[in-house]
Amino acid sequence: MEDIIHLLPDSVANQIAAGEVVQRPSSVVKELVENAIDAGATKVQVMVADGGRTLIQVIDNGKGMSSTDARLAFERHATSKIASADDLFALTTMGFRGEALASIVAVAQVELTTRRAADELGTCILISGSRFESQEPVAAPVGSNFKVKNLFFNIPARRKFLKSVQTELNNIVTEFERVALVNCNVEFSLSHNGNEVISLPPSSFRQRIVNLFGKRINSQLIEVDVMSSLVNIKGFVGAPESAKKKGALQYFFVNGRYMRHPYFAKAVAEAYGEIIPQGEQVPFFLGLDVEPSRIDVNIHPTKTEIKFEDESSLWKIISAAVKESLGRFNAAPSLDFDDDVIPEIPVMDFSVDNNAPISAPKVSYTPGYNPFSKHMPDYRNPNNEWESLYEGVGRNGKPLDLSPFDDVQPDFVANEPKACELQSHATSFVQSPEADFVPMSQYKGQYILVPVKSGLMWVHQRNAHVRVLFEKYRRQITDGHSPSQGLLFPERVELTMNEALALESVSEELLSLGFDISSLGGGTYVLNGVPVGIEGLQPVKLLSEILHQAVEQTGDVKEKVYDRMANAMAKEVAIVSGQILSQEEMTVLINDLFGSSMPSHTPDGSPVIYIMNDAEIDRNFVK
Repeated sequence: MEDIIHLLPDSVANQIAAGEVVQRPSSVVKELVENAIDAGATKVQVMVADGGRTLIQVIDNGKGMSSTDARLAFERHATSKIASADDLFALTTMGFRGEALASIVAVAQVELTTRRAADELGTCILISGSRFESQEPVAAPVGSNFKVKNLFFNIPARRKFLKSVQTELNNIVTEFERVALVNCNVEFSLSHNGNEVISLPPSSFRQRIVNLFGKRINSQLIEVDVMSSLVNIKGFVGAPESAKKKGALQYFFVNGRYMRHPYFAKAVAEAYGEIIPQGEQVPFFLGLDVEPSRIDVNIHPTKTEIKFEDESSLWKIISAAVKESLGRFNAAPSLDFDDDVIPEIPVMDFSVDNNAPISAPKVSYTPGYNPFSKHMPDYRNPNNEWESLYEGVGRNGKPLDLSPFDDVQPDFVANEPKACELQSHATSFVQSPEADFVPMSQYKGQYILVPVKSGLMWVHQRNAHVRVLFEKYRRQITDGHSPSQGLLFPERVELTMNEALALESVSEELLSLGFDISSLGGGTYVLNGVPVGIEGLQPVKLLSEILHQAVEQTGDVKEKVYDRMANAMAKEVAIVSGQILSQEEMTVLINDLFGSSMPSHTPDGSPVIYIMNDAEIDRNFVK
């Protein structure tokens, strides 16, 4: 019987390893830029084409490589960073495994040109799909120039699963930002299809944050600077007013390396306590300086997860450091006895006769005073007959009108079409209300109760309005026209690079929704007009939510982006829980709900309708 176990060829093993290290074009950018940092570069240029599908080029002015090192660098586990297992716990470099370049050349066509300062000529190497093609001396500047072409050209299945150009570019920008943030002394630039997207001169950490994410964030940053025997923490956290539900900029760096750590993120959130709304997040940019022997970075192929020796102690230090900074900058209540300003303490007047008897102060008042009296009678007379103010009210069959605003319809009713007949076939389980039903009623400002043939229907009024508005805005995007209302005072908007890229990709759709936006350059935009019907909302916050939805979208089909934009608009504009509705408003909302394509659920899948059938009701009244 033949043996069935055999060794895989190196080319196949490299492709398998590439599946862990090189997941998408952004993975290549991350590895090459980190290598440039390790090589001591002070200037790094990144150029990509078609979202990194056809070209990723990284040029640095680092120390470069010799011809032998350049050839050996593409072998698996070839590295200059470590020599023994003990070195894993004394790492000061970004890379160390020697898998990145081997994984990249296994799934792409790579050209490397490099030269050291001590060499007269450099070296140019061509490798395609792990197959060595050529190596020759060339004239080249000091440093390295990597060209990665046609990523996944030899694995069509992997290439097929790449996302849209916009999505892949967003991922590249995200990885680029993570490396650029912590290496403030390095000059960075990023270009896409020949157009410069980001340009970052050497700067301080705070200025690097502003250069990447806009000038608006500068006023929201609170400095954190704490030193302890276990960890040194330096960086910034956002002021409470910078909190948002989604898309908060949250970055942890450990010894100059970006990491994800939800446990420590909770420590930051814990420090804010109740000064930010529940469910919202604040931005933070925190660098942790820890003894390398106390951490293990070798637990994940992309090295974005790090294991700490004493996480619970670090949690407490991080939370305390953020609390201290918030109190120091008056962003949270704090007792600070080190302030230079000493409050004035009133001095007792000793000239007063201390032997004089002490008596309680006397307060005079007029028990008969009535400020609501129509004729303003003598306030010293207690018999003012204030009941005369209400003469004629509630008499002659005319009740007192306690709801003077019932006849005023809110904006969402005015903008909706006339009430139409309910569709009995709207869903398979929801029956239409009877034509002669008892008037609808509202329960606790959250539910609308509607008698139906099978029992009692409960409608969640906010979820119902979200469904109705979603279909309205979705139609507007499809039709390509919606009225816009100009702002009396146009609002200035500072966008991050990912948000600016998302804005470009969905600009036509935003225009069809009714947004009028113009660019001032440098990530700064002006919001001149907004869709009609969103009065009372914060237009900048609404635009930010829509752009965040567009950034999160990973599909190739724009229809999904349109759905998320319409859903974001609907959730922002929909009535809030607790809003009292008139009988006419409830009728219009129910009719419009059953005129929608799916009245039973919101676009997010939340239920809208619950039917309590007659048998269920009767069961509670039968012995």
